[in-house]
Amino acid sequence: MRTTLILIILSSALLLSGCAVALGPQVGTFGVLYTGISGPVAATSMTDVYTKGGSATYVNVLGLVAVGNASIEKAMRNGGITKIHHVDYATTGVLGLFSTTKVMVYGD
Repeated sequence: MRTTLILIILSSALLLSGCAVALGPQVGTFGVLYTGISGPVAATSMTDVYTKGGSATYVNVLGLVAVGNASIEKAMRNGGITKIHHVDYATTGVLGLFSTTKVMVYGD
């Protein structure tokens, strides 16, 4: 009985481990134990040096609750940006239990 219970728990953990996978622009790139990736989303032809940065984040817990607004528009408002230089993202996830995706916008 004890062995059966342990097998059920381990099987459930394996099946549910991807429940809170953070999906950024690089969909499908995630680690089972830990994910910590970042990269570009977009760039413009603006060659001026940028002076401002803003970010927006969403959080996913157990694949049951996902909250936040990680839109470029929200990040622009948070940074007081009207002209975009470039956009990056960062994704962090732990064991499929908790994940975040952050969008960073740079410009003036």
